[in-house]
Amino acid sequence: MTILLELFASFFLVAFVSFGGASAVIPELYRIAVTEHSWMDARTFTELFAIAQAAPGPNVLIVTLIGQHVDGWQGAFFATLGMCLPMSILVGLLFKHWDKLQHWRGRTAIQLGVAPMAVGLVLASGTLIARSAEPGVVGMGLLLLTVVLNLRTQLHPLWLILLGGVLGLSGFV
Repeated sequence: MTILLELFASFFLVAFVSFGGASAVIPELYRIAVTEHSWMDARTFTELFAIAQAAPGPNVLIVTLIGQHVDGWQGAFFATLGMCLPMSILVGLLFKHWDKLQHWRGRTAIQLGVAPMAVGLVLASGTLIARSAEPGVVGMGLLLLTVVLNLRTQLHPLWLILLGGVLGLSGFV
């Protein structure tokens, strides 16, 4: 039961800084799962992240997969509950009163402040995953190509994912 409480408590605390969703706190999830508790190595974490991103559904799947890796379906449940419960309650209470705060000066400040923070956290997450994957020279080239194509063209991201899969299957990456 101790490991289940550790999973719940660890992700419960992370939930309070997860502006932008679970993808925004990937560095903290990594620190908890790999560095602090040694529940897995960096490669396993990166593989679980890739599976979570490939699967349909919310980005919080990474938390569920970490919990499942640590202690099966019970670990998956406690980790996911720990990550989802605090913000579900907080956001539910906040939005119940959000319209009443429409003239409060702090509302606009909060909205303007949270957006860049969420983008910065997601960027930090991407950097951590890129380093953990140990992509090599070709992989780094593919990473840069993906960023450039994503920013400069209207190419659908699924084509980029397909390109990465084909290069991986062919042994180039």
